[in-house]
Amino acid sequence: MEALKHAHSGLRWIALILLLVAIVNAAKSQNSGNYMKKDKMINLFAMIFLHIQLLIGLGLYFSSSKVNFIEGWMSEEILRFYGMEHLIGMLLAIIIVSRGRSNAEKKMKGSRNKHRKILKTYLIALILILAFIPWPFRGLGAGWM
Repeated sequence: MEALKHAHSGLRWIALILLLVAIVNAAKSQNSGNYMKKDKMINLFAMIFLHIQLLIGLGLYFSSSKVNFIEGWMSEEILRFYGMEHLIGMLLAIIIVSRGRSNAEKKMKGSRNKHRKILKTYLIALILILAFIPWPFRGLGAGWM
């Protein structure tokens, strides 16, 4: 249980960095006229790490004491956050990244449009992720690592 918690907490930094790299890459590459293998790989690795985080998070969701559907759990801030808010926010972010990458790769014509799609969807996902991370200053019983 502790290993899952530390993996989920520590790997978030890698996922956030990869997401930032993909966003910066998309912003810088919009006018390049190319959507290269490098771009695809950066976007893919960011998405893969988010999916790994999801799998680890689901393991925690079904085994953590912070997810407890006791009577009145919605009025308890910590139980509500981990039982509903964190899960829904992160699922939305992962869906947005997955759909954005899929649409950019398969449906968009032209490299500029592909990079813009990645930029928009990954940026929206990053904002959601940052909003739903249990940062230590939120008082939700989580640390930096």
